Amino acid sequence: MANKIAVLGSLNVDTTLSVQRMPAPGETLAVAGVKHAAGGKGGNQAIAAARSQANTLFIGQVGRDEAGQMMLKTMKDNNVDVSHINEDATVPTGSATILLDANGQNEILVFGGANQSITAESLNLKGIADLDFLITQFETPQAAALAAFTEAKAAGVRTILNPAPAHEILPELLPQTDLIVPNETESALLTGIEVTDLDSMKANAAAFKRMGIPNTIITVGSRGAFFATAAKTGFMPAYKVNAKDTTAAGDTFIGALASQLKRDFSNIEAATQYAQRASSITVQRYGALPSIPTRDEILNAEG
Repeated sequence: MANKIAVLGSLNVDTTLSVQRMPAPGETLAVAGVKHAAGGKGGNQAIAAARSQANTLFIGQVGRDEAGQMMLKTMKDNNVDVSHINEDATVPTGSATILLDANGQNEILVFGGANQSITAESLNLKGIADLDFLITQFETPQAAALAAFTEAKAAGVRTILNPAPAHEILPELLPQTDLIVPNETESALLTGIEVTDLDSMKANAAAFKRMGIPNTIITVGSRGAFFATAAKTGFMPAYKVNAKDTTAAGDTFIGALASQLKRDFSNIEAATQYAQRASSITVQRYGALPSIPTRDEILNAEG
C-alpha cells in the first residue's frame, strides 16, 4: 500500500540563469540561457514523492496571481492534492533565481512571498491523522511547522524535518521531529560538529538525539548519505554519475525517501538507497521539477 504523505512547504516559480562560472563581487557576466519552471523546496519534495507513487497532499500558500495559478496547475498535473493550499491576495507567490554554472553547481536567491505569510492559524490540517509522514523545511515559518508537527505527532504521524536553508531550530520543534534530514553543511551549523568522516557523522547523529530527534540522515552530496536509527547505523555511497545540475537533488532525495520508508524506519537502508538512486537521476538533468524521476525510472536505472 502506498504511503500517505503531506508536505508543508514552499511553492516558488524558479528562474534559472545559465552562466559559465559564478560572478565575483561587483562583476557583470553574460547569461547564456534563461529558463522558468515551477519549484520551491516543498513543491519539489511533494512531486518527488508523488512521482514515486506516494499519495501526496500539499499544505502551503500561493499568491492570488498568475504565478500562483501556474503552481496549482503544476501540482495537480503531478497528482498532488492541492485542497490544502491557500491563496493570499496580499502578497505574491514565492520565487527563486538560480545561478547555474557550467559544472552543474548552483547558487539560489529566494523571495519567500506567500510562503512566508503562512501562519499556524492559516494552516489547513484537516485529515492529518490519516497520514504516514508529514514533511517540512525552512522555506516557510517554523511556527507553522511546530503547529503542524505537534498535531501530527499527537495523531501518531511520523514527522520529517529538512532543515534547509539552515536556521536555528525552535527548541519546541525538536521533540516533535522523528527524523531530521540535513546536508553536511546544515548538520554542522545545527550541531557545531563539522562533517568530515563517518565518526563525525555519528557524532552529529548523537547530537541530534540529545536534542530530542531520534533518527538522522545526513546527505553528503556526491559521497552519499549517512543514516542512524536506534536499531541501525550505516553509510550509503552515492551512485557515480556525470552531474549536470544539482538543483532539487536534495528535495528529490527526501520525497523519494518518504515514499518508501516504513513508519517504524525498519527499512531505512533500502529507502536511503532508493532515494540515492532518485537523486542520481535528478542531477543528470536540467531544472528542478523537470529533473525529478518517476518510480519506474528509478527502478529501471542502470548502475
